[in-house]
Amino acid sequence: VQLVESGGGLVQAGDSLRLSCSASGRTYTRYLGWFRQAPGKEREFVAAIAWSGGTTYYADSVKGRFTISKDNAKNIVYLQMKSLNVEDAAIYYCAGGRPITSTVRQREAYGYWGQGTQVTVSS
Repeated sequence: VQLVESGGGLVQAGDSLRLSCSASGRTYTRYLGWFRQAPGKEREFVAAIAWSGGTTYYADSVKGRFTISKDNAKNIVYLQMKSLNVEDAAIYYCAGGRPITSTVRQREAYGYWGQGTQVTVSS
């Protein structure tokens, strides 16, 4: 499974940004998730979506502002981010795996990771 993120960049607080994750070999995964890691902090869960059925999960900190979606035909998962604030600045990683419902927010449940894309938010 290869995961390649794109779409990161520098935005101002309040702006929107859409990240993309292109997944090859995705049939080996059940979920695709987005995680982020800010300097000096641990990598944290942001959102996840099931390839089959499209069930979504969000971290409380992004619920209502971020939307995860997928295009099964293109094997791409998107993360639409709105109302960005400085606390959202981080390297965003997409991850593929076969977690169960109770572990979908745990990074240890994902075995495949992209290289990350930087999101910078200026105040």
